[in-house]
Amino acid sequence: MKPLNKICIGLLSIILIFPYFEAFSQAAEKGDLNVAVSYFITNNKVPYLQVKVNTKVKGKFINVGDIPVKLFLDKDSTGTFIGNVTTNEKGEASAYIPTSVKAEWATSIKHTFLATFDGNKKYGPAKGDLTVARAKILIDAGSDKTVTASVFELKDTTWTPVKGVEVILAVRRMDSDLPINETPTFTTDSTGKASGDFKRDSIPGDSKGNITLVAKIVDNDQYGNLLIEKTMPWGAKFVPVNNFNERSLFATRNKAPVWILIIAYSIAISVWSVLIMLVFNLLRIRKLGREV
Repeated sequence: MKPLNKICIGLLSIILIFPYFEAFSQAAEKGDLNVAVSYFITNNKVPYLQVKVNTKVKGKFINVGDIPVKLFLDKDSTGTFIGNVTTNEKGEASAYIPTSVKAEWATSIKHTFLATFDGNKKYGPAKGDLTVARAKILIDAGSDKTVTASVFELKDTTWTPVKGVEVILAVRRMDSDLPINETPTFTTDSTGKASGDFKRDSIPGDSKGNITLVAKIVDNDQYGNLLIEKTMPWGAKFVPVNNFNERSLFATRNKAPVWILIIAYSIAISVWSVLIMLVFNLLRIRKLGREV
């Protein structure tokens, strides 16, 4: 075989084989995803799930968005399907547990939630799961400003008090919940109760002095995240003051404070006075030069 023919055959073989190597390298470069499932229930009503997806790049975990995830209750089947969710830019997605799985929900006092991702061109398949026991939390406030949270777990058909659960007792604020006193968390006793004294007497409330008390369990290994609220008139009454038509720093230009106007006009008058004096002195110098 002539050398030229050998070269042509070799080049043709490389061209034909190259796409397979490229496809293999792309498959090998698929990243691994971590799928975490969290369970939430507020005021002992309809629970919901939150899924968080991230990946590890150069030793750091990065949230991954636009990942479709399927959610199931206990097992991957049609009758236990909770829903499809897609993560946002923070790598998070949430879904309420629908009534379609109510029958499966009632069959057990403990459930496992499954989250599955089938994979795409960039990431391989991934799964996550979370097992929680059915529980509830109650809140009570006494006339002596004592806040009490009670934690119960469903055992057989009876709600049983749970001992040793960390509970946060706080006041609902816009940015974050504020503890009712210096103690960050409280632990339930043998009766399932955890109590603390409310020491935020000067905290602002609404126009009637109402504030929202919160008792919550955060990221518990057995029960997930439970939260309950209660409104009490223990805050300082907030009476809004409208000073829109009064002079203030935040008013419109024609309602600026008098002292600011005096300073501003004084500066303007001073600057223009200096400029006028300079022009006047230049004219005098020019006149004197002509006389000489």
